[in-house]
Amino acid sequence: MRYALVIAGLLVAATPAHAADPRLTYVTNVLQAFAAKVECPGTDVVYQDLVQKAQEMQLPDGTTEQVRKAIAFMHTGGKMGEKQSDDLMTDVAIATQTTDLDQRRAGMTTWCSEQKTRLAGYVRTKE
Repeated sequence: MRYALVIAGLLVAATPAHAADPRLTYVTNVLQAFAAKVECPGTDVVYQDLVQKAQEMQLPDGTTEQVRKAIAFMHTGGKMGEKQSDDLMTDVAIATQTTDLDQRRAGMTTWCSEQKTRLAGYVRTKE
């Protein structure tokens, strides 16, 4: 229990330092878009819009694919995707923990509803 509280405290302490990091913001949005696809019935990811957002944020070419591979690698225990740079893997870990906390705090139904609005440019209703 103490370990979980220490981790949560470190995340909260680290969040303001990373808040201005555009890549962490982007990684979090991508992870949440893919999480919405998996967790929220009738939701799909608009991959090209993720690529366009990366370009708008002036992130390096290929960032979307690197993030996708890093998320897949981390969330499948290395069975899919590819390990990326340590910095990117750290960003994915932070985004994963933040998303998990948000989902538990809000509950999945509320979280899904919020994501459909917040990530409107990245997710859509499946047809």
